[in-house]
Amino acid sequence: MASAVQRSAAQQPAARFQAGILASLLGLAVLAWLLTHDRMLGMDAGPGTDPGSLGFYIVSWVVMMSAMMFPSIAPMVLAFGFVQRRRRDRGAVERAVSSWVFVAGYLLTWTVFGVAAYGLYVGVRSLSIPALSWHRGGPYLAGGVLLAAAIYQLTPTKDACLRRCRSPLDFVLTHWRDGPSGALRMGVVHGAWCVGCCWGLMAALFALGVMSVPWMVAIAGLIAIEKLLPRKELANRLVAVTLLALALGVALAPRDVPGLTLPGSSQAKAAVHMTSWESWPNTGSGRARSTTLLGRSC
Repeated sequence: MASAVQRSAAQQPAARFQAGILASLLGLAVLAWLLTHDRMLGMDAGPGTDPGSLGFYIVSWVVMMSAMMFPSIAPMVLAFGFVQRRRRDRGAVERAVSSWVFVAGYLLTWTVFGVAAYGLYVGVRSLSIPALSWHRGGPYLAGGVLLAAAIYQLTPTKDACLRRCRSPLDFVLTHWRDGPSGALRMGVVHGAWCVGCCWGLMAALFALGVMSVPWMVAIAGLIAIEKLLPRKELANRLVAVTLLALALGVALAPRDVPGLTLPGSSQAKAAVHMTSWESWPNTGSGRARSTTLLGRSC
């Protein structure tokens, strides 16, 4: 009886520690959503929206990733924190490394991916290809990106990455590294698996409107579904079907897609008008000039 009481007393600090990590992650996610909403309010000009200057984009991207990903990576961060605490309690290490070092490595990987995506996206926009304007091939281009994301959901590569994202304790135990540099490396590696899992969904966000907060929420919801629902295969196929429906809707009937801002529409023109001054940080406004390749008539 006494030993059971002692075990219960010993477990209470660990439970409080885990609860603190979870509350911190979710609290920061809520704060990041509020900052994202404030930062990108009125900037959605639809598919092909100008992401602004590199500096503005990087800050916005990191905040956006925190908002979209922190709820989904909570099980992984909790597993990392749990193992760190157990190793410290058993004397394997003198001091536990903060879980935020792991999170920093995770965000570092997503930042590198975001910069690469920015370069590709801006590079394609700079070509100003008339055939890709919204009133010509734009809907088919956006629909094609969504279709590619849907197809990727069903590939072995996607399945391998998703399995690792859905097995927190297995990942932590098989990729364990001691010390702050080890924790950072673990975060980077987990971020790489997460990028492999979710790059198609992020590409879908660019196709739907990279400055659209409602579409960010929708994509974050799909990420949470496939990472957190008990049945992986069902969750994965549900996401694939959703992306396929969006692909067909954007390509064939974009006006009927709920929440989609059409380039050239009054809403898109208002977004361009609101953000037509010089890009941040030159004016200190925190907003970027917003135009859209797909919205140009040719």
